[in-house]
Amino acid sequence: MVEKPVGNIAEIFAAFLKLGLTSFGGPIAHLGYFRSEFVERRKWLSESSYADIVALCQFLPGPASSQVGFTLGIFRGNGLLGGLAAWLAFTMPSAVVMFAFALGATVFTGPFAEGVLHGLKLVAVAVVAQAIWGMARSLTPDRERAAIALAAVAIVVFIGGSFGQIGAIALGAVAGLWLCRGAGPEPTGHLGFSVSHRLGVATLVLFAVLFLVTPLVAAKTGSQSLALFDAFYRSGALVFGGGHVVLPLLQAEVVAPGWVSNADFLTGYGMAQAVPGPLFTFAAYLGAVTGPAPNGLAGAVIALIALSLPGLLLVYGMLPFWDALRQRPNTQAAMRGTNAAVVGILGAALYNPVWTSAVLTPRDFAVALAGFLLLTVWKLPPWIVVVILAAAGAALPMI
Repeated sequence: MVEKPVGNIAEIFAAFLKLGLTSFGGPIAHLGYFRSEFVERRKWLSESSYADIVALCQFLPGPASSQVGFTLGIFRGNGLLGGLAAWLAFTMPSAVVMFAFALGATVFTGPFAEGVLHGLKLVAVAVVAQAIWGMARSLTPDRERAAIALAAVAIVVFIGGSFGQIGAIALGAVAGLWLCRGAGPEPTGHLGFSVSHRLGVATLVLFAVLFLVTPLVAAKTGSQSLALFDAFYRSGALVFGGGHVVLPLLQAEVVAPGWVSNADFLTGYGMAQAVPGPLFTFAAYLGAVTGPAPNGLAGAVIALIALSLPGLLLVYGMLPFWDALRQRPNTQAAMRGTNAAVVGILGAALYNPVWTSAVLTPRDFAVALAGFLLLTVWKLPPWIVVVILAAAGAALPMI
């Protein structure tokens, strides 16, 4: 990179707060907003440098758009404080909205309100189906990767829970090493940051320690706070392929043990489609409504930080090593297999819990299908589809 970061923390915070308030449309749209704002308008960095940052964040687990914003903040602010300012400003607006919705959802009763909430569940059907449609076209374009996706569905269905998710991802990586060599373009470009190799290693070690040690300490102490942190941290550490993949991971962590009801889970997920910023702010809602304490504000903060932290640690730790690693054929092949497995995981989640909990009648199917077509054919922004399907859900009991 030849650009020289000259920004200050206040400038970074203000720039990302503007995007956090206005960036509707999901992670791919967010990357477009970032490019328009920071490459074209503000000229913080070049097109090739931005492409390098996006490539790194798409390689790693975690929310790609939040990771790109975090990395841009590090670059512009020449350090970690810039990255944290960018993440906080981009995440805070939708997190506040989701937390407020969690508080209001508990008193949102009556036939009309229940219809709106059911409409939000149908939004989840349409959005997840759209995510699978788009991801399958790009991540499973051949027989080998389609087979990996199908195997991932089988693992998730027959094993279930978080072990099924981890097993499917591991299978994808191993199968990719065997089946997916030479199945994509060679990487180009160069990415350089002033993060030392020692600091990068320390950050990656911290990521691994939190992933491996936290569940052991939580089990030994019986601390619900640590158990909540671990559930969201583990989910954030395994999200390959975009924010929507967090749906089955979180469902296994918070619905299966009875912390959050399936109805509340899908209602919050549907609402998350209507707010700007990262989809990971869904965690603020889940942490607030979880059954055992801590919940409310404390639960929302723990869940949101825990879900986002692994992706931020990984991208920061990988900055000094990315150029060398991305050139290796084994790395490229394993990631192709992992991405294919992600399609299968999300496909299984579309049926259970999304479809089975939301599509209860033929009219529900018609509304969900209409939402899917509005997203994929008419290309309407997700927040507009949320409004339409919520209104349709409220109207269905009157028909």
